[in-house]
Parts: sequence; C-alpha cells; structure tokens
Amino acid sequence: MRSNRGVGGRVETGEEFGPWLSRQLALTGKTQAELAEELGLTRAAVSAWITKRSVPRPTVMGEIAKALGTDLGTVHTRTADTQAGLPVTWYHRPGYQDGGRDGGNAAAFAFDADVQVLARETCQNSLDERIVENGRPVRVRYTIHELTGEKLEAFRSAILWDELQPHYSAVSESAADQKVGRVVDAGVRDMFEKGRLVLLRIDDYNASGLTGDDYGDGKFAAVVRRQLESLKSGRGAGGSYGLGKATLWATSALGMVLINSTLSVPHEGRTERRVIGRLELPWRSVDGNQYAGPAWLGRPDPETPGAEVVRSWWADEETVKRLRLTRESDEPGTSFLIVGAHDVASLEQGKPDSTDDEDENGSDDDGTRDIRAMHRRLVDALSRDFWAAMTGGGSRLPLLETSVCTMRNDDIVIEEEKVDPTDKQPSRTRALRAFYEGATVDRLTAAGQVALRTVPLRLPLSGGRRGTLGTHPGVLLVTEAEDKDGVPNQVHSLRGNRMTIKKSGVSGLPLGVNSFQAVLLVGHAAGESAPFAEEAEEFLRAAEPPEHDRWGQTEELTLRWSHSAHHRIARLTTEVNAAVKELVVRTKRPGAQESAKLRKKLTVPRKSATPKRASGPALPVLDELNAEIGENREWRITAEVKLPRGADELPAMTPVVLVDVRTGSGPRLDWAELVAVEGCEVEDGVLRFTPHARRAVFRGSTDPTSHPVRTELTRLALELRAGSGE
Repeated sequence: MRSNRGVGGRVETGEEFGPWLSRQLALTGKTQAELAEELGLTRAAVSAWITKRSVPRPTVMGEIAKALGTDLGTVHTRTADTQAGLPVTWYHRPGYQDGGRDGGNAAAFAFDADVQVLARETCQNSLDERIVENGRPVRVRYTIHELTGEKLEAFRSAILWDELQPHYSAVSESAADQKVGRVVDAGVRDMFEKGRLVLLRIDDYNASGLTGDDYGDGKFAAVVRRQLESLKSGRGAGGSYGLGKATLWATSALGMVLINSTLSVPHEGRTERRVIGRLELPWRSVDGNQYAGPAWLGRPDPETPGAEVVRSWWADEETVKRLRLTRESDEPGTSFLIVGAHDVASLEQGKPDSTDDEDENGSDDDGTRDIRAMHRRLVDALSRDFWAAMTGGGSRLPLLETSVCTMRNDDIVIEEEKVDPTDKQPSRTRALRAFYEGATVDRLTAAGQVALRTVPLRLPLSGGRRGTLGTHPGVLLVTEAEDKDGVPNQVHSLRGNRMTIKKSGVSGLPLGVNSFQAVLLVGHAAGESAPFAEEAEEFLRAAEPPEHDRWGQTEELTLRWSHSAHHRIARLTTEVNAAVKELVVRTKRPGAQESAKLRKKLTVPRKSATPKRASGPALPVLDELNAEIGENREWRITAEVKLPRGADELPAMTPVVLVDVRTGSGPRLDWAELVAVEGCEVEDGVLRFTPHARRAVFRGSTDPTSHPVRTELTRLALELRAGSGE
C-alpha cells in the first residue's frame, strides 16, 4: 500500500495494485491476455498481479501506464482511475418479470413531506455517524437554494434532464391517481410553469461518510441500494428501523436525491468525491419498456451484464460543482442534495402578508417567501429537537453544531444562521449545563437554580422472564421557565444521542403552580458511569416507534421482553411526575400580591350563585380557575371542577368563556383549544366526566380573533353549562 498527501494535507492511501489494475482493464475493455501481449509478458504474469501474488517491477510500471493511456504517477499512487471510463448515465430498474407494480417507495410514506421531520431524521442520522475518537461535534449545515433562469437550465443539464423527461411524462400520464404520481406531476409543473427549482442540501462534517462497497454490506449500500436496513450499532444510536433516510426522498417533489460523500475509510484507495444519485418514481412504461420504480445516476459497471447497472464514481471537482455538491473541506461526511424540495407547512407560512420582506427589486416574490419560511421552520425544528445535543458544559462538549443558510441563484437571501440552543431553549439549556458543571441543588429556593432528582427505571429481564434486571437511575432536572421556552410545565426526555425523544406535561399539577421546565436524562445521557446505562439505552430504543418521538408499547419491545414491558416506562413517568411535583409545588401565602391580581382578572361563579335544585341529580361545580395571557394575546386557562359524590353517571357540561361585564351576559369567546387533564374527557367541546371521580381538571386557550377588545383590557368569566352549552 502506498500513500500520498491529498487536498488540505489529508493523507490518502492508494489502492492495492491488483484490484486497481483489474478495474482499469474493465474500464478500458482490455483483457489480461491483451495487456500481457502489449507488455511482451505472459498472461500468467498479469494474472499474478491481479490476484495480488506479485507486483510489477518498477521498470514495467511505465509500460503499464502507456498501455492504459495514463501517466506513471497515476499507476504509482493509484488514487484515481486511469480514464473517465463509461459516461455517467441514469440506470432505471427493469420492471418485475412477474408483472408486479410498485406505486412508490413505501418507506417514504412513513413520514410527511415536512422539513421539520427531515431535520429531525437527518440530524439524528448525522449524530449516529459522528466520529467520536476526536471528541469534536458533528457539524450539520442546511442550505436552501432556489434556482431560476440560466442557473436552473445549467443544473437540469448537469442531471441529464433530457434522459429523465420521458420517465416523468410517463408517471404523469399513468400514475396521476396515485399519491406519488400527483406529487411528481406537481413538482415538474412547478419547475416549468414557475421557472424555479428549490434545492435543499444537507452537509455533515466529522461523520463517517458512506463507506463500504457499492453492493456489499456497508453504509453506502444500506443508504443508496437498500430499504429498511439499519447498520447502526453505536452506543446511544437514534435510528433502528432504516426508515429515516426515506425522508430525503419524501421531501423531494421530483423524488430525486444526489449524494457526494467523503469517506473516513478509503474505498478503492480513494476518500473524496464519491458521487451517486437515486431517483424514486412509481412503476412506469416508457417506449414499450417497463420500469419497476427506482433509478440511479452513476457510471455503468462493466462487471454487470451488458454494463447496464451503474455504480458510484469518483467525480472531478468540476462535476460536483455543476451538480451543486461541492463540499467546503475534505473532512469526512456526506452531502445530500434534495432536488425539488417542498414543504407544505412552509408554503402556508409563506403566504403574503404585510410583514413579508420584499425582494431586491422592491416587489414581493412568492419563491423568496417560501424559502424564507422553510428557513425559519428548519431553525425552529433544530433548536426544539436537538438543543441538548448542541449544549455543553464542564468537561462535556456539544455533540452537534447546526446552521441554516438560504440562497437564490448563488446570492445570499438569509445569511448562514448558526442555531443557538440558548436562544429558544434558555431554561432547558441552563438545566443541562448546570448538571454538566455540578451546579445543581436539592431544592429550588432562588431564581435561576436547577434542582436534581434521580428517578428509577426498573429494567425487565428479556425473553418474557419475570423479574428485574436492575435499576437505572435516570436524572431529572427542574428549573423555572422563561417566556422563550414555549409551552411551560413540560418534561423533555432524552437518551444517549441527546435528541429530544418525548415531550410531555405533568398531570395533576395544582392550580397556580410556578411555571417550570424539566429535563429527564436516561441511558448514556445520565452519565457514562450510570448503572445499567447500556441496558437502558437498548430497552428504550426498542420502545420507540419509527418517528422516535415517544416511549411505549412496540412490537420489538413485546418480542424481546414481554407484552407488559411498557409498564416499566409508565412507572418511570409516574416517578418523574411525582418528583416534579415535589420540587415545584409551593404553598402560596393568603392575600399574596399575585393571587390578588389574579382575582381581579378572573371571575368564578360562587357556589351560592347557582341555586340548588329541590330534587334531581347533583351537578358538577366550577371550583377553581387559573389563567394567563399567552404570547398571541390569548387567554390560557386551567380550571378545576368539583364533582358530586356517589354519582354513577354525571351529565355532560360545556365550559363557556365570556368577557366579564357589569350587567348582563358578556360576549362569548371561542375556544382555540380545549383538552382534558384529569377526571374527564373532551368531546366536541363538551366535558364528559369519569364516573366516581372526585374532581376534574381541564385546560384551554381562547381564539384571539374572537376577542371583541384587547385582552389586557378585559376580565374573564368562565361558566359550566349543561348539555351543549347554548
């Protein structure tokens, strides 16, 4: 093996001579016998080189270079092929011989075409592929790039659009009644009718890259060639289903993703600019030929029948530039370019209003609004789901750095924005940093403090056996909430890769509790030395669905442990809720200023104001009310209802929120949200109470558009009315 110094000082190791020579002969169409004849040697001598039993003498190297049409340096270093080889083209998988048809990649239907879902899945994958030996974080950069005019035409030429056009036309004609066909047809029409194409590129650095052979077992084949295959085995890995990569294709209205990978482990003696593209389309018929669905952009492999199947190729710098795949350094990692990126939510957010920015010509532009909305949603998603992975403290370094940049025709629309977790998650990042720095307290007595409690996760024995393997001490952190945190009184739960898995409220909180935020760390997130950390990672990972957004009953959990294993997680939740209440519930002094101010704003009908019936069933009575004005000027309300004893069945009641006035009935406000917390259910705005419950609690928020005057200038009244509340 030889090595030479590549770009940026990185050392590249050349490929072994035998495999390298074998591939060059295939690319040039020469046989071993033909090469031997040109060199004036026996075929056995060339065969010995190919099988790695010997290497040619230095004096023969020059003759080999001449026979292959290359220079002596290429033969010596073997970090490049001798010639371009067969031209890059698209290979479309032939239709099934048994007549079967696929209406698209089923894995892509597991997720919505949503950039926030994309951010969650791709960032999780990059975290799982982080190179941990150097201790540095993995950097993930999202670039939104809108192309129009000549830039768009040049890109279409680079992806060989003329070869693809018949396939897209066939999909539009034959699959219009299928979801994939409708999406693809809309994507093509959008590109030509509006003259624009949105690219979304995800680059990660300090990651392993797509290593391994094109066809064999390895990361490259798992991502590019196969479905539902996950090779993740690292500690704390997030993914386990092999579904996350499907979000890349699901986010493309054209079903196209181009890939450029810099490898951490050389393949064929190379590490840089390993390029391939994959297209996901439904079954189609083009010029009388049937195609199964997927297609690949690559170089024809001479070792496949008819040299039809394509494989990845080592592209030159000019090619990756034309494909919009140029990476900023030779640091290992992968770039995924989503062609025709679309995001329904961004389109909704991008609708024109009085606050939208104008383009450089002074006029609103639909495309600019769309990509600006997409930019905002990406930043929000990254700060919401990966704030913990981006937080460090003490000796613990961040695992992740993320940024978002938006461009149009190579001009900056929004400068690269590095996501700062302290900006949108100030309380939670403060809590995690305090844990890393050993600055937690036992009880909250002052502003800014972070309280710590350990909560037990009792791990079951596998294989359906009864008993407990051991108790893993999860770490619960609680601190006061800030306005930027979003919804108050939430617990964010996470494990090894520090992606937020579960977001949940705390049930049964008394009214008027001080607003807080809590973080639950389990598995390796609780500390590398935490007892049974590895076992907790394995157990909780199996309890996650493909979306990795909660812990509960799953098929894998049932198969590997038991049908009741999820009760251990429910018990953990109970322990967490109890610990939170113990930390945040305080007895308020009667007549405190805050309580007095609240009473001025709220009106609760007194028990004496409701005349008692001479006979008939007792009715639920509104007992306590707590409310605050939200960031959108809505009323956020928590109410407690006292339920009569001994009633097997209670009448349904409707909560009605009004503007309190001196005389008569005030204007009725609309509910934007109404949810049950305890002792009841909400059905079409009506409360139905749990039999034999002693109390019920519900929460809701009003619709600000239904407020007749500014919220700050009103008083609130809440009534319970029988039936539908009219």
